[in-house]
Amino acid sequence: MESISLKHYGILNSLNYCQLSPDKLQNLIVKNKMGIETKSGVLAINTGLFTGRSPKDRFIVKDHITNDKIFWDEKINQSFDPKKFDFLYKKVVKYLSGKKLYIRDGYLCSDSRYQLNIRFINEYPWSDLFVHNLFFRFSKFGQISPEWILLCAPSFKANPFTDGTKKKNFSILNFLKKIILIGGTGYTGEIKKSMFSVLNFILPTYKNVFPMHCAANIGNKKDTALFFGLSGTGKTTISNDPNRKLIGDDEHGWSYNNIIFNFEGGCYAKIFGISKSKEPIIYHAIKKGAMLENVIFKKETKEVDFFNNSITENMRISYPIYFIKNFEKKLYSSNIKNIFFLTYDAFGVLPPISKLNKEQSAYYFLLGYTSKVAGTEFDIIKPKATFSSCFGAPFMPLHPVMYTKMLIKKLKNTKINVWMVNTGIIIYGENQGDSLKKKRIQLKDTRKLVKCALNGDLSLSKIRYEKYPFFNFKIPKYCPGISSDILNPKNTWKNKKMYKNQVQKLIKKIIKNFDIYRKYTDKEILSGEPKIK
Repeated sequence: MESISLKHYGILNSLNYCQLSPDKLQNLIVKNKMGIETKSGVLAINTGLFTGRSPKDRFIVKDHITNDKIFWDEKINQSFDPKKFDFLYKKVVKYLSGKKLYIRDGYLCSDSRYQLNIRFINEYPWSDLFVHNLFFRFSKFGQISPEWILLCAPSFKANPFTDGTKKKNFSILNFLKKIILIGGTGYTGEIKKSMFSVLNFILPTYKNVFPMHCAANIGNKKDTALFFGLSGTGKTTISNDPNRKLIGDDEHGWSYNNIIFNFEGGCYAKIFGISKSKEPIIYHAIKKGAMLENVIFKKETKEVDFFNNSITENMRISYPIYFIKNFEKKLYSSNIKNIFFLTYDAFGVLPPISKLNKEQSAYYFLLGYTSKVAGTEFDIIKPKATFSSCFGAPFMPLHPVMYTKMLIKKLKNTKINVWMVNTGIIIYGENQGDSLKKKRIQLKDTRKLVKCALNGDLSLSKIRYEKYPFFNFKIPKYCPGISSDILNPKNTWKNKKMYKNQVQKLIKKIIKNFDIYRKYTDKEILSGEPKIK
């Protein structure tokens, strides 16, 4: 196994394993009792205390590069002192010195014009396997000069009193030194989202590229569709369509010449409740070389119980995108025809599908209404209504209005359809005291609605629409294969007064949460706002 010196990073006397194959990594992980092979030979690991991201412990170093550009917000883009960073960096590299480390060179962005080369230095072999699965791969070590380095030390614990962190765990981006520090957490999603945050700063600031937290796929007619949404809203599931080729399931750029390109070379999917019948594409990617996180085995077997959330609902799998049979090999495309905003509405008042005009598209993109779904963050136990600008606020270092203006520019003078799709709650039946009968809209119905939108079956020339009161969305009165009753939420509520109160409650939340952006926006965006009556 190849070994190199890391002295120039300050790491001394370490034994460095470079660019190990997935098989070798899996064998090491199992041998060292850091993971278990399932009945089918897939590696399963437990990430420890953290089974989701910890956004309150993510920081950006404040220096002359970031000072005037970052949208500083002590809830999302928290500033970090450069001297504290240097002090913590020295502690981390001293901690890593003398250890076995796993080194991998990779890159981001399928469009070579924007390729970003990274060197990952990992304390754990499973972190290295995750990097192999998620990012673009070089066949040999040393083929690049890395532009950035990422140090991942899950067992290192910071001292909040001396190191400038809030807790023992942390994720810190330094754009001046091009270094990412991750410590105190074994959750692999921190690696992925750190790299996403880097691109979300670099690409719009220096490359005129609109970065997006979205999935993308392409149809037989070479029509491209984008799917925005936070974890748990169905972005990965719905974009994996057997009749369309997957470009990517999570993070993309939209270039100045209208090319859509994937940031990554792999997928990181939620698998709680997965089945061969409901999600066949992802289900078939569960094979050797992939890595399962935080799953439970059926009693006295090595067979995974995908319906057991004893550890977390945020059980995950990472795998290279070529594990998907119908992926777009170039991992980029053009000809954008449809955009979907996927929203988990916990209030039960948003229609299963709505057609938005350009002003509404900008407004709801900037707002990013959804619900955080259980497990995707460290302290989320049940669905919680929230607002995440650009459908990905925790990963967006610039002001949300800047990203929104990039979207507006992309939509102008085009015939791109923008749809809001509610994958959340439907209220049905009689209310029982203060509670309501509710269920999540069926996945098969969401898929049919999206398919009809993609195929043109919901075009204005084919289907009659009605205006949905207060929000002023256009909603179809008919969709092939779908009960017309669920197309308008008002039809499923038996208590119309309670329905109206719930609508007003959501609108008030929307307007209140939008107030933080109001002074930065213009009439074009504000004209998409819902009205209280």
